[in-house]
Amino acid sequence: MNDNAQELRAHLNAETGKIAWAELERHFARGAVVKVDARLDLIEVAACVVRDDSEAIRNWMADGTLARATDADARRWGESLPVFWAVVAAPWVLVQEIEHGDD
Repeated sequence: MNDNAQELRAHLNAETGKIAWAELERHFARGAVVKVDARLDLIEVAACVVRDDSEAIRNWMADGTLARATDADARRWGESLPVFWAVVAAPWVLVQEIEHGDD
């Protein structure tokens, strides 16, 4: 990994934080929430989005590990009120739902 990639990952890692559904809902309303499967590294995905690594993004979307949040997701989240790990990779807000007890 070169210095620029390391700097990008460090920056994104510093910008990552927990967010509740109530705070995330407005981003969902503008269509900016992207779900990242727990099997993926949130920072690596964000770095690929920032670098516009279309091949990696296409592969994750094809296998279902990366997807825009749907109305069904929003309904479920509105009922269960989860907390997420989130990072902004403008214009997207990338989120991973935190499993209960993983705080």
